[in-house]
Amino acid sequence: MTQAAPIATGIIDWALGCVACGATRSAEGLPTVCECGQPWLVRYPARTHTLVNRAEIRRGHGMWRFRPFLPLLPHESPVTLGEGDTPLLQVARLGAMMGLEDLWIKDEGCNPTGSFKARGISAAVTRATLAGATAFVLPTAGNAGVAAAAYGARAGTPVRVYAPRTTPGTICSQIRAFGGDLELLDGHIGDCGKAARAYAAETGAVDLSTLREPYRIEGKKTLGLELAMQLGWTLPAAIIYPTGGGTGLIGMWKAFTELLEAGWVTGPLPRMYTVQSDGCAPVVRAFEAGAERAEPWSDPWTVASGLRVPGPLGDRLMLTALRESGGGAVAVPDEDLMGAAAVGSRLEGIDFAPEGGAALAAARRLRQTGALGPGERVVVFNTGAGWLYRSPEPIA
Repeated sequence: MTQAAPIATGIIDWALGCVACGATRSAEGLPTVCECGQPWLVRYPARTHTLVNRAEIRRGHGMWRFRPFLPLLPHESPVTLGEGDTPLLQVARLGAMMGLEDLWIKDEGCNPTGSFKARGISAAVTRATLAGATAFVLPTAGNAGVAAAAYGARAGTPVRVYAPRTTPGTICSQIRAFGGDLELLDGHIGDCGKAARAYAAETGAVDLSTLREPYRIEGKKTLGLELAMQLGWTLPAAIIYPTGGGTGLIGMWKAFTELLEAGWVTGPLPRMYTVQSDGCAPVVRAFEAGAERAEPWSDPWTVASGLRVPGPLGDRLMLTALRESGGGAVAVPDEDLMGAAAVGSRLEGIDFAPEGGAALAAARRLRQTGALGPGERVVVFNTGAGWLYRSPEPIA
């Protein structure tokens, strides 16, 4: 694939900018967060994109077909398991049930390791490995740990994973199957994050925590790039996205603005709707209060373990995307999200995870309140595979 802007071999052509204080820095080395404690985002000031480049994108495959928008140089090879190219499926029966005539599901459960986390972890492990990383660590609510263990194995690099003791057993088994060094802790992902940062400080392992390095966002950005390509370089009216740490939501909003700047799509951009469980809804509460930051949620609990993130570092970025897009935030009870996942799977043959069920339940509520029009094109994200949450049934 042709690179969008010619660059000298081996010279990084992107930089990092702080989302809070405006500081900038080189992307060399193994960056973590800004001195102010907030995340870095990747900027590509030297790159330009033409419609010829857009046509060439279709000749590639997987997430890395979008190299012109990603932190990879022409001579570099990514750490990949074939992530991306997930199905975008129109769901007429679910749509009829909800009163949405043009409803689509983006099924991220078809990724390697069973979730959208494959995209971000592939990008993060790629850049860290190229920069000389020799070990990784991260906290997880589940799916990120599976992805980190798998991509660490692919890179030949050990991975320590900290997860809550309440993490579904199938997910824990998958982490161990890929060679991950799994430590189960009492508490929630915030407690696991403290343990991961301590381990990183003690051992020098690269911390892959959400937004504590800048490249998971770039991998998640391909959710939006791929969606636009699959829709013929058009964008839907609304996107319903289940949110824990928020990298998918933030990444898509970044992707859409970059596509708009490149002239590959035209406005308006989609209204972005975040979905959380009412047992852990810090972003919903902050959005409804008109706050710029989300206060940590005390005693978080939901069966959708990917949504059990009480204090996301990306809260400011998520709230900005929701407000700039004219979208909103919805919290749904666990009973509703599990029921929606079961109905969706039986009606459409898509293996909805609880998080995907939350997005379905939210879409139905948003239609009922009039936030979604009956003829609008709406894309709901199923961020992972339901089988990861189910214990195997005994053989009769």
